[in-house]
Amino acid sequence: MALSKVDAIAIGGFDGMHVGHQHLFEELGEHGAIVVIETGYANLTPGTEREHYTHYPILYYSLDDIRHLEGIEFVEMLKKRFPRLRKIVVGYDFHFGKNRRYSHADLGQLFEGEVKVVQQVCIEGDSVHSHKIRAKIQIGDLSGANRFLGHNYTIKGNVVKGQGIGKTDLVPTINLDCSGFLLPYEGVYAAVTRLDGEEHFHPSVVFVGHRVTTDGSYAVESHILGETVAGCSQASISFVKFLRKNQKFENLEALKQAIQNDILAARKELLHLSL
Repeated sequence: MALSKVDAIAIGGFDGMHVGHQHLFEELGEHGAIVVIETGYANLTPGTEREHYTHYPILYYSLDDIRHLEGIEFVEMLKKRFPRLRKIVVGYDFHFGKNRRYSHADLGQLFEGEVKVVQQVCIEGDSVHSHKIRAKIQIGDLSGANRFLGHNYTIKGNVVKGQGIGKTDLVPTINLDCSGFLLPYEGVYAAVTRLDGEEHFHPSVVFVGHRVTTDGSYAVESHILGETVAGCSQASISFVKFLRKNQKFENLEALKQAIQNDILAARKELLHLSL
């Protein structure tokens, strides 16, 4: 969509594109767009990863480039970029301008069009916020994080060389470098893996953490159930459920048995998915 046609925008950081954010987007209408203010802290949906969770076009501003603006300067910047702008949608806790001194109330005074303020969204009595989602991911509560997100938490990365013993002594895995994403609590997860941007996903067991039984290095690795994978350069992992904590085993045979148990547990958790 050409920016000249945009008549409504939603403004925010939108890290995670979670269910609370989606309530803002529902107010945009046919010719809406999303304005992302990049703070440098987004690690749930860093950069353009947000674009996978909306059909609206997204325009990005760096906070460092606009944080000096007074309120009226901020509004004038938006009107210049979107000449048909008639509506601005923000959350109840939205602040903007120099020293974040302006609120949605000020926006209503400075902008002659409609300002729609979306109140906080709660799930089971708990308000949805990106920082709460991060906290859930960091303790391994992926089920809770996914409920707040409205989708399975997903990380992406380039395939890198592993320690080499998976295929020979344990189970074959693909190893990923997922720089830029918040990584979950160390342990084993039921997940689905997509290879090289494909639409089809593969049921998987995923390990995140230090390989304490072998070389001690940190790894993100996915074993795709019932398949042998070779030649992919990138992959994404969508976490479904935490299975167990990372732990040290006495030998490779004990580790291999634990992995087989993990595979059975993952199959049970992923049975309901439509592949």
